[in-house]
Amino acid sequence: MRVPYAPNTPPTATAEPIYARIAARRAPRPLIPLDLALLHNPHVADGWNSFVGALRTQTSVPAGLRELAIARVAVLNHAVHEWDVHAALAVEAGVSRTVLGAVLGAGAGAVPAAGLSDEEAAVLALTDQMTVGVQVEEAVMQRVKTVLGDKGTVEMVATVAGYNMVSRFLVALDVGECNGRGMKRAEDL
Repeated sequence: MRVPYAPNTPPTATAEPIYARIAARRAPRPLIPLDLALLHNPHVADGWNSFVGALRTQTSVPAGLRELAIARVAVLNHAVHEWDVHAALAVEAGVSRTVLGAVLGAGAGAVPAAGLSDEEAAVLALTDQMTVGVQVEEAVMQRVKTVLGDKGTVEMVATVAGYNMVSRFLVALDVGECNGRGMKRAEDL
């Protein structure tokens, strides 16, 4: 990583409850490199943990669609660690390896529609437009609203935006020392 990791135990009494909240969300796993990068500022780490935790566990978006969008953000932003983790979670949530192979192999805006459900195609179009060009065409937004409704659309937009933040942080600091490493093939997830 481009800076040393923060200690995996709280350096101050003020940081103790923050470390505890992050550890509780990660349980039974230990703190991960992302946490230890963020914990240079425990307050930033605490807000991040709350926000990303809500995106991961407190939305109505189906897990497969959420993880598919996160995996696509990882591909577009060359965030190897994010791909490896979230593509595997997408498989666990029922996304086919064929779809993930298409997501991994396609350039921005070029995921083939063949083999995708209407929901997957809508979410991937949104993800590509938000990640690459930021602005989303009205027709794409309408497709997402048809699939997810208003609440789900807001949640999906927040998820794509949030994981763009995550991927940019991971790549900029080379958290997990993954930059330059290839992403796992869909068959290997």
